[in-house]
Amino acid sequence: MTFLEPLTLTGRYVTLEPLSREHHDGLVDAARDGELWRLWYTSVPAPEEMAAEIGRRLDLQEQGSMLPFTTRLIDPGTGAPGRIIGMTTYMNIDAGTPRVEIGSTWNAASVQGTGTNPDSKLLLLRHAFETLGCPAVEFRTHWLNHQSREAIARLGAKQDGVLRNHSRTRDGLLRDTVVFSILEHEWPMVRAGLEHRLARRG
Repeated sequence: MTFLEPLTLTGRYVTLEPLSREHHDGLVDAARDGELWRLWYTSVPAPEEMAAEIGRRLDLQEQGSMLPFTTRLIDPGTGAPGRIIGMTTYMNIDAGTPRVEIGSTWNAASVQGTGTNPDSKLLLLRHAFETLGCPAVEFRTHWLNHQSREAIARLGAKQDGVLRNHSRTRDGLLRDTVVFSILEHEWPMVRAGLEHRLARRG
């Protein structure tokens, strides 16, 4: 058994299930909800690029450096997994420490601000700290993606620093990457904050 095996995580609003090629059409519909690929500071695949992106993530899973998930809403009537709303991953997996980054995340525009993102983060963070035993979990985002930076900070993550001219965007421009992390001893407070946010919505 490897450090991270595909698994399903179920929360209050969402279910995270192992990414599959069968999710293609649902993911295309989710990306079209808000035309997310047109936001220049994100890396959401366009509909015609979705199959390649699924393949890329599954290839990285085979190499042991990523564990990709498809995010589904939970049907409020039945409690069963409902429509697909996006993707998220454990990435840059370091089994020796162990340490993971939570990233490559996007959700359909219509569900943003509805509790799906904090629910997803609670599931991933709880598994990382309480099952995998990670001493730290990392987040990274584009310096100019203020929405993402604010969302990560609201989780309770602390900014570690900025990697300047760190990588190139899909249009070839150099980007500065902001790095955040949550440490193991900070997790109980972060967990309480996320649970409180979700309970207020409930």
